[in-house]
Amino acid sequence: MRQPPAVALLLLLLLRFGTQMTKALNVCGRPRMLNRMVGGQDALEGEWPWQVSIQRNGSHFCGGSLITDRWVLTAAHCFSNTSETSLYRVLLGARQLVKPGPHATYSRVKRVESNPLYQGMASSADVALVELEAPVTFTNYILPVCMPDPSIIFESGMECWATGWGSPSEQDRLPNPRILQKLAVPIIDTPKCNLLYSKDAESGFQLKTIKDDMLCAGFAEGKKDACKGDSGGPLVCLVDQLWLQAGVISWGEGCARRNRPGVYIRVTSHYNWIHRIIPELQFRHARSGGQKRGPWVQQPRAQNFAPCLAAHTVLLVLMALLTCF
Repeated sequence: MRQPPAVALLLLLLLRFGTQMTKALNVCGRPRMLNRMVGGQDALEGEWPWQVSIQRNGSHFCGGSLITDRWVLTAAHCFSNTSETSLYRVLLGARQLVKPGPHATYSRVKRVESNPLYQGMASSADVALVELEAPVTFTNYILPVCMPDPSIIFESGMECWATGWGSPSEQDRLPNPRILQKLAVPIIDTPKCNLLYSKDAESGFQLKTIKDDMLCAGFAEGKKDACKGDSGGPLVCLVDQLWLQAGVISWGEGCARRNRPGVYIRVTSHYNWIHRIIPELQFRHARSGGQKRGPWVQQPRAQNFAPCLAAHTVLLVLMALLTCF
C-alpha cells in the first residue's frame, strides 16, 4: 500500500536519525588513517584526528581535542577573556599549521565555558569547553576522541601519547611548516610526581603540589615533554582498542627539565562538570576487568544504554506506523 507523504517523510527522518545515532556511537577514538614537542616526532596524516589548533587573531596559541561534532575540550588558562569569542577560531583536520591543506577546516567559536573552580596557573580544574558555531562533519581527518567515565583508571607506567604544535624547546619555536608532534610518555603516580617536584626546588619559591585532579606523565630525567603552545591538548591512552583522553595538557616547570614531568588535568575528575555542560555526550566505560573502579561502574553503563534504548524506540515507532498504514 502506498504511504501518505507525511508518513513517508516521518519514516525517512526516523531512519536518518537512527543511522546518525549509530554512527555517533561508533566514531570516537578510532583513527581511520593509520598509514615537536620536546623530543617528539612528526605525526602522520590523520593519525590524531581529534587534535585541534585554537587560534587567536589568526595565530595558534593552544591545542584542544574534539569530543563531539561541536565541542572541543581544552585548558582554562588558554582563555583570559571567554566573552570575546570573535577573536578565536578553531582549526580541525590539520597536520601542519602553515598551509594546512585540503583536509583541514576552520570553525568559529560560539562560546567558551571555563570550569568555575579554576583559580589560575597550576591550580586545579584547568579545563574549558569550547562550543563551535556549527557542527563539523566527520571525515577521515576530523573525528572525536572518546571520553572516559570515572570507572576507568589510567595506571602508573601506562604508555600514553601527548600531541601538539608547541615549542620543541624552551627557547625555540616549532619550525615551519609546523607539523603536529607526538610524544609517548608513561604515567607517573601522584606520590612519585610530588616527590620529583620537591627535588631541586628553588629557594624562596612555594613548592608546587600535584592535586587530586592532576595526572603526571613523562620522565624523571627530563629530555621529553610538552611545552609552550601544547597547552590544552590531549593526553590519550589506548584502552580496549579505543583512544580515550586521560588528561588535558596543563602546566609544568619549564619544559623537559629533570625531575619536572608534565602535569595534566585528569579528565575523569571533571566528569560531572563536562556531563552538565554536554548532557548528550557518551562516556566510555572499561570492558576489561582490570580497569574498573567500584561504585561508579553501574551508572556510566546505564548512560551508555541510552542511545540503544532510543534506537529501540525508533524501531517501535516504525513498526507501529507500518502496521497502521
